[in-house]
Amino acid sequence: MILESEYLKRREQLGSKLEKNSIVVLFSAKQKVRSNDTEFPYRQNSNFYYLTGFKEDNAALVLLKEKKKLKVILFVQKKDKTMELWTGKRLGAKKAKEQFSVDDVLTIDKFETKIVEYLKSSKHLYYDFNMQDERIENLVKKSLGFNEHKNIAYLIGKQRLIKSDTEIELIKKALEITKEAHHKAMRESKNLDNEYELLADIEHTFKKNGAYSDAYTSIVACGDAANTLHYISNDKKLVDKELILIDAGCEYEYYASDITRTIPVNGHFTPAQKELYSMVLDVQIKIIKMIKSGVKRSDLHVESEMLLCQGMIRLGILKGKLKKLLKKQAHKKYYPHGIGHWMGIDVHDESPYKTPKGKEILLSAGMVLTIEPGIYCPKDDKGIPKKYRGIGIRIEDDILVTKEGCENLSSSIAKTIDEIEDKASL
Repeated sequence: MILESEYLKRREQLGSKLEKNSIVVLFSAKQKVRSNDTEFPYRQNSNFYYLTGFKEDNAALVLLKEKKKLKVILFVQKKDKTMELWTGKRLGAKKAKEQFSVDDVLTIDKFETKIVEYLKSSKHLYYDFNMQDERIENLVKKSLGFNEHKNIAYLIGKQRLIKSDTEIELIKKALEITKEAHHKAMRESKNLDNEYELLADIEHTFKKNGAYSDAYTSIVACGDAANTLHYISNDKKLVDKELILIDAGCEYEYYASDITRTIPVNGHFTPAQKELYSMVLDVQIKIIKMIKSGVKRSDLHVESEMLLCQGMIRLGILKGKLKKLLKKQAHKKYYPHGIGHWMGIDVHDESPYKTPKGKEILLSAGMVLTIEPGIYCPKDDKGIPKKYRGIGIRIEDDILVTKEGCENLSSSIAKTIDEIEDKASL
C-alpha cells in the first residue's frame, strides 16, 4: 500500500515544476451509466488517484503555487445519510482532513465559489486537456484572462514514468496474481470446451486474490481468432491442436499487469507452431536484452521489425531481400503493432514518449514498459506456407528499466515451449 507521505511527495514534486502564481485543477472521474439507472463499477481518474490516493467520485483537487509555496485543497462529497444508504459510506470533509496531508478539505458544493476566489490571485491555469466535460468548460470560461492555459496531464504523465519502490512492489503483486491465472489456463485448457470458460477461470483467479478488476478487457483467442488483435468476444470453441492467445492481466490496488502467452489447447505444440513460436520468443529475448538506461524505445521497435522480418524470410512467410522488404514495410502485414508501451497505474500509462519539442524520451531507471513482439498469419492468406495459416502468436512481458540494465518482472510466468508443456501436464 502506498503511504500518504508518497502522495505528498508527488504533489511537492509536481509543484516544483509549476509557474509562480499558478493554479492546478483536477477533477475526479465521473460515474458512468451502463444503462438506465445502473452504473459501471467506479474507478478513479488515474492522475487524480496518483496525486491523492482518494477513491471517491464528485471530488476536486486544487494546487495553488504562490512563489515557492504550494497550497493543496481537496474538495470531497459531503456526508449524506440518505445517499449513503444506497451507495455506501462517504469519508466526508472531517475524516478526509485527518487522513490526507493537504492544507484544507472542503465539501464539493463550495467549489464554484472558492474557485473564483483562487483564480483571482493566479495567472496560469493547469488542467487536464484530455478530460472533456462541463466542469472543464466552466473552469476555462472563468479563466479566459489568464496568461496561459497548460496541460497538467503532460507534467503528471512525465512524473509517472519513474516508478517508486512501492509502485514496483504493487506491479509485482499484480503479476503474481496474473501468473497464477496464466498457469491455471495452461493446466486447464485441455479440459475445457470454450474460450469463455478459460476466461472465467482467469477472472476468478484475479478476484479471489484481491484483484477486483482486470487491467483491461482480456483476450482469449483460439486459432484464427488470435489474428484479430483486439478480439474480445471470447466465445468460440477451443479446438484440439490449435493455439490460444491469452492476453490477460489484473489490476491490483490501481496498478496494472499486462501479460500475453500463447499456449496449445491440448498442451502440446505442433512442429509448425513450434517453428513460429520459437522465432517470436527469440526476438523477444533479444529485444529485452537491449533494454537499459539511455536506449530509445523506438530503436527497440526498429530492431524487432528487422528480427521478425528475418524470421519470416527464413520460414518462407516473406520472400525477398531483407532491406527491400523492410523498406516496403512488408512485415507489417504480419506484425502491425508496436513493440510495447509504458505501464503503471494504467495498462497503457498516460505518460509521454516525446518531449513537447518532439524529442524522444530515453529509457531511464524506474520506467516500466511491455515488450510484446508477435506474428499473425490469417487463415485465408494464400501467400504463406499452409502449415502456418490460422496461427497468431504474441509473447508479452513487463520490464523494469534498472541502472544496470533491466529486470523482467514477469520472468516467472512460463514462457518457453518446454515450460508451457510442463505446466500443461500437471
